[in-house]
Amino acid sequence: MILENLSQLISDISTQPLFYLFSFVIIASAMCVVSLKNIFHSALFLILTLFAVAGIYILLHAEFLAVVQVLIYVGAVSVLIIFAIMLTSRLASKKIEQSNEQVTLGLFICVLFLLASVGSLTYTAWNTVDLPMIEHNILTIGKLLMTRYVLPFEVVSVVLLAALIGAVVLAREEKA
Repeated sequence: MILENLSQLISDISTQPLFYLFSFVIIASAMCVVSLKNIFHSALFLILTLFAVAGIYILLHAEFLAVVQVLIYVGAVSVLIIFAIMLTSRLASKKIEQSNEQVTLGLFICVLFLLASVGSLTYTAWNTVDLPMIEHNILTIGKLLMTRYVLPFEVVSVVLLAALIGAVVLAREEKA
């Protein structure tokens, strides 16, 4: 209900300035993620990037993806990254020097990737079809997850539980 009201509010005003704002925040914070020397600050900018992507999803009326983005990526993955940074005392040491001696190669690969991306976006014939929006898409996805796709959903949950138990076993310090 809250997300539907938020979507209605956003559709009432012009969405183009909001799209440009979210896009600028995504690009600027993603640049901070890869360029900052403090890994904890990079993780915080990653959280900001993921929140801005959720904002783009809301502008596209994909509320389910926005909620999943915030819950899974911002809520779980980012917290896991921050815990890993805080628990790894070696990364916080002042003796470790961060340097990159392959800046030229990295810049060259980035330029090649940019040219390939622009070329593929320019020369692709985009076949678009205007389909009606499914009303109550979150309700529809929920029903499908609990009926048709219940077995894959449960298998994924068991695999994630096994991964969590494995991570706890690996992270636990052995007492001598």
